[in-house]
Amino acid sequence: MSTTNLSTTITRLTLTAPGSTCSSSLSKNPWDATAGYGPGASQQDVVPADFPVQGRLPEQYLQATEEELDQRIRAARETLGERAVILGHFYQRDEVVKYADFVGDSFQLANAALTRDKAEHIVFCGVHFMAETADILSTDEQSVILPNLAAGCSMADMADEASVQRCWDELMELYKDEEDDGRAPVIPVTYMNCSAALKAFVGRNGGLVCTSSNAKTVLEWAFQRGRRVLFFPDQHLGRNTAKAMGVPLEQMPMWTPRKALGGNDETTLRQAQVVLWHGFCSVHKRFTVNQIEQARAEYPGVRVIVHPECPMEVVDAADEAGSTDYIRKAIEGATEPTVFAIGTEINMVNRLAAEHPQHTIFCLDPVICPCSTMYRIHPGYLAWVLEELVAGRVVNQITVDATTAADAKVALERMLAAKP
Repeated sequence: MSTTNLSTTITRLTLTAPGSTCSSSLSKNPWDATAGYGPGASQQDVVPADFPVQGRLPEQYLQATEEELDQRIRAARETLGERAVILGHFYQRDEVVKYADFVGDSFQLANAALTRDKAEHIVFCGVHFMAETADILSTDEQSVILPNLAAGCSMADMADEASVQRCWDELMELYKDEEDDGRAPVIPVTYMNCSAALKAFVGRNGGLVCTSSNAKTVLEWAFQRGRRVLFFPDQHLGRNTAKAMGVPLEQMPMWTPRKALGGNDETTLRQAQVVLWHGFCSVHKRFTVNQIEQARAEYPGVRVIVHPECPMEVVDAADEAGSTDYIRKAIEGATEPTVFAIGTEINMVNRLAAEHPQHTIFCLDPVICPCSTMYRIHPGYLAWVLEELVAGRVVNQITVDATTAADAKVALERMLAAKP
């Protein structure tokens, strides 16, 4: 992970599909979005009532040109020096990533911030749950700032604490009469893409957090300690990982919130090895087997790599599946010119294509459909929070209460201890 210097003339795909619900140009500024998650893959998802709201930016930032914002951001960064560190997620737009001190996935970035102990402020150009994780792992003297409070995560929003608690209570009641063999009836495992409250929930209940790169190791840890696993919020990562470990599909029932026993019968849940939550990533569910077949037809010998948040049939049809960091390393490690078809968020795919011109790299989805909430981080918001810091004011600070942070940190530390 290091500062990324990118060309300002990256070639963009501009294809659209008839009837597509996704914007191909995303020319609309994020502060103009009137409803939902905004332009991008998540725009059709249901937004929870408590979705964070960002106040209107001061007019000077709304009216500023790209060049003016660039000058203001660079001037503020120079003034702040080592007092502030900027983190940029792989899926972030290039106009923001170019200012990042570190670029990576959510957990890499939270840990990267820990290497900057002189930084008083951590500006996280990602989404809300990532900023929460950074706050949990940072020191009490550091503030974590999210440039746009409305940068949430539709997948994380699909599993709220109350719904997960109801699920847990029903499962505990169902399994209470099982013979005690020293293992827990169920171990809760949450994907990193969830709220701090849910990380705390699994910490309190003997579970742990996983990332897309260590999900197999985490499930192995859980199976050693429990008869089965409750995996949330992403059904696809859970299913793809458990299937690769040999868990039969019929022993991975789906839990649908607001239905009795999640829409299952008692026998199915008693025989389950992994109970999957009905959640998904709106970006990765767009990828299809037909897209892979078309890529193979147009580019014989193409190397297809998809993210494990993709549906099972897509992962099965691909050559490889792996985390964002796995995808990056696979491309960096290719010694001969190669054609790559990638199934993950478009900003990352375009960036990889620009950084590795010796390869042909394209996104499986022909429609430009980025992460809606990542798109909400705009240079205007970044300039605003940085200039406020220069003026001695901390805005958009993300703070996790001490009790929640303590329980969540237990779950994160268990994850770190479960090494491959």
